Amino acid sequence: MKIPFLKTGDTIALAAPSRKVSASDFEPFENYLTEKGFKVIRAGNLNLADNQFAGTDAERVLAMNDLFENPDVKAIVAVRGGYGAARIVDQLNWNALLKHPKWLCGFSDFTVLLNHQYACNGLPALHSDMAVHFGQSGYEENFLSLLSALTGKPVSISVSAHPFNRVGSANGILVGGNLSVLYSMLGSVSLPEMHGNILFLEDLDEYLYHIDRMMQGLKRAGVFNHLAGVVVGTMSEMHDNEIPFGKDAETIIRDQLNEYDFPLMFGFPAGHTELNHAFFTGAETTIDVSPSESVFCQQ
Repeated sequence: MKIPFLKTGDTIALAAPSRKVSASDFEPFENYLTEKGFKVIRAGNLNLADNQFAGTDAERVLAMNDLFENPDVKAIVAVRGGYGAARIVDQLNWNALLKHPKWLCGFSDFTVLLNHQYACNGLPALHSDMAVHFGQSGYEENFLSLLSALTGKPVSISVSAHPFNRVGSANGILVGGNLSVLYSMLGSVSLPEMHGNILFLEDLDEYLYHIDRMMQGLKRAGVFNHLAGVVVGTMSEMHDNEIPFGKDAETIIRDQLNEYDFPLMFGFPAGHTELNHAFFTGAETTIDVSPSESVFCQQ
């Protein structure tokens, strides 16, 4: 089963499955989509708040299921991340997306929904920037790439050589996203099958020893055993203790993956950074890592 790509006049929904949002977080992006010729609807909980969440779990479930079950909605774009999607993922009507396939778009905390879509429905999703960043200086390319992907343009990204790269080529389904969220998904139905797949990792605002602990956890769970390749995005705003851990996040990841022989692509322009290029999860992906550059392609 495939998800139809968008065309002018299609309906895009703005959603808040996690942290609470304000009108200023989504109205500029909403206006942009309207100017581009799309219809835009808002999830029913965008004006709700329950402490840090965009409404109670029940309210967020109801709002997301309304969008899942709406046959007119062709894509759902998260307004922001935060925390909360893991609290509601098992209560969402995923069968509705088999009846009315649509693109789920976001990153960070949205990682659980991106991967659940593939693990349970076999459908792709879109790892992309979110509405809250629209209009901020330096983020313009993210939203061009988001609409380009949603309207069916191939994804092709070239990256300069990185000293931690491992040369080689790989083809497989790309899965993954935020490392902290993936770690929280271990042992759940939301974590996709990893055999023969390409794993993408990024993270934000973590202590360096947390990165090491999470990589150890994934390794002990066998996540890395049969991968086709690993793509590493940005590891932003990392923290250290008074007694330094002694390695930065990229070095920790490289060292944890030293014993494997699949290609490694570091420096990929996605994650919690100004340049957060949209790409598909749950989709066939090719990476070609050479001494001079790395190329990432999705058709």
